[in-house]
Amino acid sequence: MLTKLSETEHADLGTALPHWKLAEGRDALVRRFTFKDFSHAWAFMARVALLAEKQDHHPEWSNVWNKVEIVLSTHDVGGLSGRDVTLARAIDALL
Repeated sequence: MLTKLSETEHADLGTALPHWKLAEGRDALVRRFTFKDFSHAWAFMARVALLAEKQDHHPEWSNVWNKVEIVLSTHDVGGLSGRDVTLARAIDALL
């Protein structure tokens, strides 16, 4: 059963995921990536899509030319869960 992160887990996010920030106005993580060009950004998104599909946890994201923004939140629990942390770590490992 999925549950929201505890207060302690939430407080530890800055240490556990230093490149991710809390999204404004909601219980979610956000990270912005900049790549050399559109092709590199698109290739990164394809790799993230494969991770997300494997984990059955799909990000909100946007892409404009060489920039990708990813937002992670677990809609089933109305905020951050361990699934978000796991996917964020897997995304970080791609870089």
